[in-house]
Amino acid sequence: MNLVAAHFPQSWLVAAWLVAGALLIRSAVRVPWLKLPQAEMTCWFGGIVVVLMAWQMKASLQPGLAFHLIGAAALTLIAGPDRARLGLAVALAADIYDGHGNWASLGLSWLIVAAVPTTLTWQLLRFAQNKMPLNYFTYIFVNSFAAGALSMWLVGLLTCGLLALAGVYDFGFLADEQLPYYFLMGWPEAFITGIVMTLLVVYFPQWVATFDDGLYLKDK
Repeated sequence: MNLVAAHFPQSWLVAAWLVAGALLIRSAVRVPWLKLPQAEMTCWFGGIVVVLMAWQMKASLQPGLAFHLIGAAALTLIAGPDRARLGLAVALAADIYDGHGNWASLGLSWLIVAAVPTTLTWQLLRFAQNKMPLNYFTYIFVNSFAAGALSMWLVGLLTCGLLALAGVYDFGFLADEQLPYYFLMGWPEAFITGIVMTLLVVYFPQWVATFDDGLYLKDK
């Protein structure tokens, strides 16, 4: 997700940088760095690399509109929302450094591709833990598959809405020609998120910060 800076007013870009910077500082402060198990740190680092690699396999039909897997839902479940936001910021900066996007629009891109889907995934996890049966299937189908699909669809709606609001493209064109692609991309996002989390909680549950054997599997 690399928005073109020239498409947006300077005030939008500055405001996005300020908001993104404040949220990232908040996340960095909230992470208990000295108490994190080595297994969680290793999986988090590996997740950032995998997300960056997934972003390289993208299709761009129009300037500012790129279609690729996001990986935010999986990284949130693996590392929690704060480390996921920090990791996605690193991946986005590396992607821009590699020539995909503009530094001026990094804040705006991060808010859409990182802040929004990580928040959605985290809130869905909390909802499921408070309102739904605590079992393995809830975690996989609601918090992994559903969160992956919803993240992609919300990112698509926000991206198209932002471009339409800025006057870059007509909303009718975006609704007819671009939103359907985001809808279709929601299914592979859901499938890959679900499969990755299934494998991790089965074989390496110690790598997943949001999965607790005692909570999901005890007396099941």
